[in-house]
Amino acid sequence: MVKVHLWSGLRSLVDGQDAVEVQASTVGDILRGLVKLYPGLEGPIEAGVSVAVDGKIIANDLTTPVTTESEIYLMQKLRGG
Repeated sequence: MVKVHLWSGLRSLVDGQDAVEVQASTVGDILRGLVKLYPGLEGPIEAGVSVAVDGKIIANDLTTPVTTESEIYLMQKLRGG
């Protein structure tokens, strides 16, 4: 299980928790696992999120590996202007 920290806007969709655990070995597994465990997250995840793994923002590579030791944050998609 990996621990995923969530931005405050998502916490109401996961019973107020600031972090949840999901079985995953890649970033894609994290996103799929979160939607399976917390269906309310499907909309925000499909709208676009950023995932930070050990301080590095993963833009599009859902195959990026994660471990139980990884520091993982799910954040609103970063958009420039």
